[in-house]
Amino acid sequence: MKVLIGVAAMLLVLPVAAQDFDGVEIKTTRISGHVWMLEGAGGTLGVSAGEDGIFLIDDQYAPLSPKILAAIATIQKGPVEFVLNTHWHGDHVGGNENMGKAGSLIVAHDNVRARMSTDQFMDFLQKDVPASPKGALPVVTFSETVTFHINGDTLRVVHVPAAHTDGDALVHFARADVIHMGDLYFSGMYPFIDLSSGGTIGGVIAGLEKALALSGAKTRFIAGHGPGSGREGLEGYLKMIRGVRNRVAELKTSGKTLEETVAAKPTADLDEVWGQGWIQGDQFVEFVYRSL
Repeated sequence: MKVLIGVAAMLLVLPVAAQDFDGVEIKTTRISGHVWMLEGAGGTLGVSAGEDGIFLIDDQYAPLSPKILAAIATIQKGPVEFVLNTHWHGDHVGGNENMGKAGSLIVAHDNVRARMSTDQFMDFLQKDVPASPKGALPVVTFSETVTFHINGDTLRVVHVPAAHTDGDALVHFARADVIHMGDLYFSGMYPFIDLSSGGTIGGVIAGLEKALALSGAKTRFIAGHGPGSGREGLEGYLKMIRGVRNRVAELKTSGKTLEETVAAKPTADLDEVWGQGWIQGDQFVEFVYRSL
């Protein structure tokens, strides 16, 4: 089945050299205490800044590194000590080499380094992704969890298996009561599930359930794409995803083909609210069907 690629997805499809980052501005928002959110082009960044230094979650695209570092400098002067990649996609790891050269220690799940070390093919985008240079690769990797004790907080990084990809991680700031979700959370829109990178609908649901289990009534969630939210927003997102999963599963179990399932429009009543991002209802249905 041929899928349509939305305008926002072009940042992932076009070579970095062909993209115009001159007009991109980095927006800085304080979330809670020492935790900040940075928005530019690509995945939303998280920052912890305090007496122990600067901890950065993801780093978008290489041409944006100077702007990102300038934005961080308005929060706190000094080097970025750590960069934590939530997964391997280029809009989250594109600045790794620049950050590494500047002295940052790059950390990610084992599968992130494995995928970045070898040529990849993203089936949904029909895009070849060449292996990253050595300087962009995570230096420290983990299999299940890793914990940072920094800036008066405990940052627990938790691997979420087979969700958006096979290397997803969420970051829980225990004291600040913030969870950075990476691309496990496309706030206000249907998610992109990268099936060719080991993503599954079951893993997405399990990962969202994990995040909610770690959270409290006042926890703030930083989404990989889209605005952040409180617990109610993430619960609504999970409810939508479970509902679509159940509808598609029922059609598939009844013997419907992928084409017949998409034609049945199981997201028709949801598209007006959730179909305003770059993943449309039919595309999300295909992700779910193929991963069941």
